[in-house]
Amino acid sequence: MVTIEPADGKEEERVSPTKPTAKEEECSRKEDLSRERKDGNDAAPEAESGSGHMGGAPTTDNREAEGWETASEGENTEESPSLYSHVEEKESYEDAMTQEEQLQRSIAHANDAKTEGNRLFGAGEYEAALGQYASALEIAPDHPMANELRSMCYANRGTCYSKLGKLEETIKESTKALELNSTYMKALIRRAEAHEKLEHFEEAIADLKKVLELDGSNEQARRTIIRLEPLAAEKREKLKEEMIGKLKDLGNSVLGRFGMSVDNFKAVKDPNTGSYSISFQR
Repeated sequence: MVTIEPADGKEEERVSPTKPTAKEEECSRKEDLSRERKDGNDAAPEAESGSGHMGGAPTTDNREAEGWETASEGENTEESPSLYSHVEEKESYEDAMTQEEQLQRSIAHANDAKTEGNRLFGAGEYEAALGQYASALEIAPDHPMANELRSMCYANRGTCYSKLGKLEETIKESTKALELNSTYMKALIRRAEAHEKLEHFEEAIADLKKVLELDGSNEQARRTIIRLEPLAAEKREKLKEEMIGKLKDLGNSVLGRFGMSVDNFKAVKDPNTGSYSISFQR
């Protein structure tokens, strides 16, 4: 109890306030907690406006520092050129080309390689020229429109091999050229020359006769045929004699078991037909 002295000098007795009940204390605590929460919410925008995020959502600068992809970065990434963009553009271009355009393009590239081969051949670089003609054949498509070009490349390869003294290869390459173009005069003549040098006289004459069929005024082919015919006949006769000799050896090995030999048989050639008649003699 507190005693207060009044103005007139008399004492006045006052009653002290009563102690609050438990319920009143609980209500008071709730009011204090509510005020604290309100004060904290009022201060939150100021904290967010600062440079740090203090546990809140990261700002744009913080996102960038922490490696976040911002909207502007996403747009830049989509607009940046792809590593394969050049390849994709090339494929799109080739797809847009028609089949005929692609064919003409390949033939043009092959013709460039053939032209380089011709230059090397003219310079006497036959091995290098062979390589260029081979490249042209790899580039040139296997198509009727490219047959003439391919035939020329094979024929030119045959000529290179002829210059290098590889006659069998000359015949092979010339034959490939003629398979694509049966009326290719140069390939026929080149193959005939190789056959003659290898003493394939019959084959050489056959090629030269085809040359005359294509060009009856080719006197060189005609003269060569006349010159080769006796050589071909002589070779035929020689082959017959070799064959008869082999047959004679075989006959002696068999007839010897019976006490005979091929000497008991006489072969007589008919001058008109060239055939032989055989008679037995004891």
